Amino acid sequence: MNQNTIDEGKTLGLVAYLTLLGTLIAFFMNQDKKNPFTAFHIRQGLGLGILYTIIAFVVSSMDSMMVSMSFWVFFSILYFYGLIGAISGKMNKIPLIGDVFQNIFKSIGQ
Repeated sequence: MNQNTIDEGKTLGLVAYLTLLGTLIAFFMNQDKKNPFTAFHIRQGLGLGILYTIIAFVVSSMDSMMVSMSFWVFFSILYFYGLIGAISGKMNKIPLIGDVFQNIFKSIGQ
């Protein structure tokens, strides 16, 4: 992938990490261009958003501030990692689960 492709996809790659709504916006805006850098970050952002929603549902049923804070810190770090990757122009997968997101959502961006 050349630097021009990365530079063109940085903005939408960043938007992909701004909640599930941002992921949807980036997805639809990338439909015409099919930028592979943006598609990579859309897959990562979508996976994080869905996983966040599922785990948040479970965590919300617990009445523990410690569990809730751990959950928030964990996902904040993962989102921050993805944002930094998109801003710096790197295709770093989210630790532990990035490969799973790339495999599950491999049809996105093709």
